Amino acid sequence: EEQLLLYAQMANLVNVILQWPEINIKEIAENFSKFACNAHTICDSELRPLGTGLYTVISIINHSCSPNSVLVFEEKTASVRAVQHVPKGSEVLISYIETAGSTMTRQKALKQQYLFNCTCPRCSKLGQYDDIRESAILEGYRCKNEKCDGFLLRTTDGNGFQCQKCGLVREKEEIKKIATEIKSLSEEEASKLSSAVHYQEAISIYKTIEKLQTRLYHPFSINLMRIREKILKLLMELEEWSEALVYCKLTIPVYESAYPAIHPLLGLQYYTCGKLEWYLGETEEAVKSLTKAVDILKITHGTNTHFVKELLMKLDEARAEASYKSSTKE
Repeated sequence: EEQLLLYAQMANLVNVILQWPEINIKEIAENFSKFACNAHTICDSELRPLGTGLYTVISIINHSCSPNSVLVFEEKTASVRAVQHVPKGSEVLISYIETAGSTMTRQKALKQQYLFNCTCPRCSKLGQYDDIRESAILEGYRCKNEKCDGFLLRTTDGNGFQCQKCGLVREKEEIKKIATEIKSLSEEEASKLSSAVHYQEAISIYKTIEKLQTRLYHPFSINLMRIREKILKLLMELEEWSEALVYCKLTIPVYESAYPAIHPLLGLQYYTCGKLEWYLGETEEAVKSLTKAVDILKITHGTNTHFVKELLMKLDEARAEASYKSSTKE
């Protein structure tokens, strides 16, 4: 009902602006509804959003939280590419949302935006051990023992969270205290500072949040990953390449845990890591990272795209440089 009211208000605004006698407010509201459920965000090859478009054939493709295909763009041209073998007669499926998240988080996003309950194989595991474990790692807390990588579940009395690996319990009040500290360090304030003049101040705030999150969240938490991505982005803006590489490497294990082996975001993170390593003279490491990037992105983006052709050229150059360095050492 809230969405319908919003679209009706928007339709009325369009009517006031255009002042066409033949305009149908109900039809405009219906078009807003269709657009909200069927539009796709047009991104560049590195998945940075550029705009929004309607692609009627692609809108027919259904959603899965474990999709067998991905939607990518080359300028305004949309392509659906398989990321795994799709048997003849099987349905082509893409994801409408960010898949790194618990089943509850994904279900909430789909319900709000697309008004349906997902019943894909991944969502059908809701409440099963694997699903509980995944949710506790992606969105839950870390063990009290810093050397333990176990995940925590709420204790039966509800007063704490117990590590499922070593058995240690973290009190609910301790977790609440750290969570409150994180909330008080307004990310919105850091975001406001993310301008050319205030990068250092923003990094300082984000690093304080990161330090607290490291005490609170599981090492593979997507909350911790997101804050590190923000720091990485700002460090690259400041051309602090060495520290940027450190943060990029911190995010890679989380990407590997949160996404399937063939996923464009994972491939792009390897690509960023490889570029930084190469620039800093770590040529052999750069070759490894760029090779991993190519192995993924040639599937998700296709070998005929300008982006992947450029990436393949970079990999060839890095290999040649690594070979030259190796021969001069010998």
